[in-house]
Amino acid sequence: MKRLKIVLLLLSFSLSLSAQNINIAHTRLSILTCGPGDELYSLFGHTAIRIFDSTSNIDVVYNWGGFTFDQPNFYLNFVRGTLLYYSTEDYFNDFMSDYIIDQRSVYEQILNMDSAAKQKIIDAVIFNSTGDNKFYKYDGYSDNCTTRVKNIVYQNLQNAVITANIVPEGTTKRDLMHYYLENGDQLWSELGLDIIVGSTIDKKISNDEAMYLPEFFMKGLNNTKYKSAPLVKEFKPILQGADLQKPSWKYLPLAIMSAICLLIFFISTLKASWSKSVIRFVDALLLYITGLLGIFILVMWFATDHIECKNNYNLLWALPFNFPVAFFLYKKPAWLSNYFFIASVITAVFLATWFWLPQQINIALLPVVILLLDRYVHLANKFRRLHK
Repeated sequence: MKRLKIVLLLLSFSLSLSAQNINIAHTRLSILTCGPGDELYSLFGHTAIRIFDSTSNIDVVYNWGGFTFDQPNFYLNFVRGTLLYYSTEDYFNDFMSDYIIDQRSVYEQILNMDSAAKQKIIDAVIFNSTGDNKFYKYDGYSDNCTTRVKNIVYQNLQNAVITANIVPEGTTKRDLMHYYLENGDQLWSELGLDIIVGSTIDKKISNDEAMYLPEFFMKGLNNTKYKSAPLVKEFKPILQGADLQKPSWKYLPLAIMSAICLLIFFISTLKASWSKSVIRFVDALLLYITGLLGIFILVMWFATDHIECKNNYNLLWALPFNFPVAFFLYKKPAWLSNYFFIASVITAVFLATWFWLPQQINIALLPVVILLLDRYVHLANKFRRLHK
């Protein structure tokens, strides 16, 4: 029933707009920026646009963050980057209720513009919330709930100019991703994303490109001039949320990975029979895991629409051929010595060029790659001696 009322309200609002039956001079447009949540999916915040008509008491919030698990092949489409998101509408008070419960901050920027500009933006909101136009293929780095609102605002205010840099010179999308993941204590998620995402997000970004994130869109609006006046007439917090949990030590994954790799290296130096059995198991496990990761990286690169997963230099240590090679460890064919020699050369070159690659590699992977090099050299020598 509640949903039906909202639909009827929005339908009447849309019709009244097209018929020009509202007093546009008494309609206020504002951008809502919602702060980060505790969970990974909410860690980057959210953006919405609020339309308030004081003459008819219409107070509606539009946002482009909707999706449903009922879509056919939901998980497959999510992995492939073809999942459809859509616009949703709600009463302002209902929209705010979730953020009150989650104790997340919400900021409002009331826009300063004339009636013609307001009408253009309202028309664009309605157009992008109607029929097939409300659906879009979500991309977290270039087409999301924030960029949808950003495009509606800036594409309909052609004279709007951002007058200051909203990110430091040389900032990349990976830098911004790390900023949120580290502050949100999602260090292991950061490691996982750094493995999956390629070099496309390591390019220096402009103001416009930085505004794919809610906080930086908010900063962009605060530094925008429209017709020689500030675009934001009033900036205010309308809900002050709780502080996020204190982030863990930034290098915790590096410390843990280093400890594990040092333990494996120590066991490999022992002469006991049990240690040799353990290392044989570890060698197979390393090949299985790195091989599967390499195959997954290839799938994300070539078989999905995730542009940010292309050109991934993690393939230089996560070698896809490691997976089938792992099955031959116990059969010990002669060609294994050549394979591990080539693998050791690739890994050595990768390590030597670590800081010069066009992609930032997560530092927690450094001990893993060093361990892989050590094991490749050992296995190459082992199988060469075996087949002399």
